Amino acid sequence: MSGIENKVVAITGASGGIGEATAWALAARGARLVLGARRTERLADLAARIEAAGGTAVQQRTDVTRRGDLLALVGLAQERFGRLDVLVGNAGSGAISPLDDLRVDEWDEMVDVNLKGVLYGIGAALPVFRAQGCGHFVTVASTAAYRIVPSMAVYAGTKAAVRAVCEGLRQEAGDSVRVTVVSPGFIATDFAEASTNQRVRDEITRLRDRTAIAPDAVARAIAFAIEQPGDVDVNEVVIRPTAQS
Repeated sequence: MSGIENKVVAITGASGGIGEATAWALAARGARLVLGARRTERLADLAARIEAAGGTAVQQRTDVTRRGDLLALVGLAQERFGRLDVLVGNAGSGAISPLDDLRVDEWDEMVDVNLKGVLYGIGAALPVFRAQGCGHFVTVASTAAYRIVPSMAVYAGTKAAVRAVCEGLRQEAGDSVRVTVVSPGFIATDFAEASTNQRVRDEITRLRDRTAIAPDAVARAIAFAIEQPGDVDVNEVVIRPTAQS
């Protein structure tokens, strides 16, 4: 029996990219999945395909900028499975651009999704974990939290803040709640499409096409952290292409 089998795992941003790959990786290891994302058609299709393959998955439209949606996602886990063992906070916005573009609405979006979305997830799941006496937060950050480059100032700021919040949570968690931050580098997803600056979008796409690794690589790192014994807390994982500087 794997350390993942029968665990109830909620995943935000599950309809594509790292979230979808994580859903498949955990389903293959016997997890019972509660999938959340804004793209409901893709989300429903993913849940149906996992079920058809012999896995267990339910789904709920989830916009992480809305606190009630995170409460509903956690509530669905409790309603269907009686508990929640892991919350994978994967939803993110990469609307990157130079500060001189003054795309303030996109700055707001990144703060709302990347940082406040994580906080809303903590607010929804932490009381459940405390009541159960166990639980695990796995949050997807970025190598941008470690290395700031032009056009990524706000994005990097949100990811650095996520690392800080999660480290504070880890220190407060005690011996019953585990906290893991997984920071990917260039991954073969549609991340670049969020940028409305054509030059930046083209540059990120070129770098992705030249160096990116598959989302499965991140999914395996997430599975590794989850499957550890309860007294082992994998706090940070940085995973990036060997070719990435």
